[in-house]
Amino acid sequence: MKIVEAKNGLYIIEPIIYSDNRGYFFESYSERKFNQLYKKRQIKFIQDNESLSKQGVLRGLHYQVEPYSQSKLVRVIDGEILDIVVDIRTQSPTFGNYFSYKLSSRNKKQLFIPEGFAHGFLTLSKIAIVNYKVDKPYSPKHEETIIWNDPYLNIEWGVSIDDIQISPKDSRGILFKDAKHFKKKY
Repeated sequence: MKIVEAKNGLYIIEPIIYSDNRGYFFESYSERKFNQLYKKRQIKFIQDNESLSKQGVLRGLHYQVEPYSQSKLVRVIDGEILDIVVDIRTQSPTFGNYFSYKLSSRNKKQLFIPEGFAHGFLTLSKIAIVNYKVDKPYSPKHEETIIWNDPYLNIEWGVSIDDIQISPKDSRGILFKDAKHFKKKY
């Protein structure tokens, strides 16, 4: 696998794909290789999560505060998503900026999101199956949601608002300015 720094602390993981007339094979994750390449700190993923979403479903922008802030490794098993991350690290030069990446079962790229980012995605294909690893357990008491259409963030989702489906919980997200930001040094 190859790890490429995409933006201030975000990394794209590109697998080495072996394919022939029978199909393909690739190593989707190796803790040893990942931690050899990601030098900032050792990551120990403890849980895998998977979601299936229909086209137009928007999930996010979620994050957890200390002591349950999470790092995530996101990949798409089937379909395509627009993955969005928002830098909530107050000491970062890109604090308050968002970054977008298209992840798909076709490109097989993964996005590593360290703690200190809010995360969400929009399903672009008919369906998308998204799998992500996390290094801390889910804690509802520590979870926050920034509203997907926050005017300060001004995220370009690339679709009409009428085409977006969002959960009641995510539609009650808070504004970026009211969110608990990540103050820990990274």
